[in-house]
Amino acid sequence: MINISKFTILGICLNFLIVNSIFGQAERELNPPDYIKTIGFKTSNENYSTNLPIIKLGETFTLDFDVLNNEEADYYYTIDQLNFDWSRSQLIKSEYLRGFDNVKIQNYKTSFNTYQIYSHYKLQIPNQDVRITKSGNYILRIYDEYQDLVFSRKFIVYEGLSTVPTQIKRLRNLAYINTKQSVEFEVNPISIQLNNPKNTIKTLIIQNNNLNTSVGDLKPQYTIGSKLIFKYDLESSFWGGNEYLFFENKEIRAANVNVRSFNLYDIYHNYLYSDYPRINRSYTYNPDINGGFLTTAINTDDVEIEADYVNIHFSLKNGTPQPGESIYLVGGFNNYSLGSEYKMTYSRSSDSHELELKLKQGFYNYKYVVVNDYDEINQGGVSGNYDETENDYKVLVYYRGYGYRYDRVIGMGQASSTNITN
Repeated sequence: MINISKFTILGICLNFLIVNSIFGQAERELNPPDYIKTIGFKTSNENYSTNLPIIKLGETFTLDFDVLNNEEADYYYTIDQLNFDWSRSQLIKSEYLRGFDNVKIQNYKTSFNTYQIYSHYKLQIPNQDVRITKSGNYILRIYDEYQDLVFSRKFIVYEGLSTVPTQIKRLRNLAYINTKQSVEFEVNPISIQLNNPKNTIKTLIIQNNNLNTSVGDLKPQYTIGSKLIFKYDLESSFWGGNEYLFFENKEIRAANVNVRSFNLYDIYHNYLYSDYPRINRSYTYNPDINGGFLTTAINTDDVEIEADYVNIHFSLKNGTPQPGESIYLVGGFNNYSLGSEYKMTYSRSSDSHELELKLKQGFYNYKYVVVNDYDEINQGGVSGNYDETENDYKVLVYYRGYGYRYDRVIGMGQASSTNITN
């Protein structure tokens, strides 16, 4: 007879609880320290930098970032697969990676002919060391030479096992018909059989690569043959928002697109024209790149290391929030972060909310959002919400069949609200 003490049983139970809490906890992205700037992803599908790459299995994407601490330090990366809810996957690395991670980033170079000295790092996935073999949600972590986590970013890999025709509709709910946009879509399996889809299928809808406002886990309302139909109204809706504001300072020694003046101190300073709230104005079309950004500078051979850093001065007039509310500046350039460094400060002398950020030369989309003391975000608190606004939507379809140990992404649909219909 095996004699197991109550302490042994207690230890086994505690270990079980710890392991399950680790695997059941959603992973959060870590924002970088102040000396790391211009974190951006590039894919073959977009000609500008984004904060959230969504790629087909086998395709390539790159991560770029700059380090402004005057050191050519070593940085390492790891890749971990996550479940649909961004908790840790049950798979071990050898099941979703071919090769190995936790490898030093080899591709880096030092800035040339700039006031701000920095090192530019570039990581391509897949590379000679590692290749991703399964679809799903992932998180990419960057560590320094002391194995301290510096920052992390999420990305998504999908397979073309189904088509996902997607349409953008005005809401049937008259209360939101002029302020929201609804996403309707279908899932058409190509080379996969979807068993019990109401229990095995999950979906994620993302507006302008912003995971903070995504809508997840809608179930198919009905099926036609093997086709799954999703025709929700309010449940799949997003605030329309407004077109992003933008500036471009590829020439930092002159007024440029939405840049009214400049000065040189330790580095250059660019002062933007003041922005005004658009919440009570009529909608006006203004072309943008839906929150993305692009590094660009004139008279350079290698913009990655010859573009300089500039202190950009933002100003918002007449944007007074209610008590208990604050205004933040967000976009793809900062991963829509609500960190304290992006919080606007009211200036009595100029009667405006102001913010100074150090950004690399380029073309930037940005917008202002209102956040209350409960961390509730009002996306249209400054810019307003309009059903005419051009937004980009991506629909990811996840499948976990019986016996699966991870959430497989079997298809992606994409649509723009420029083609919105009733």
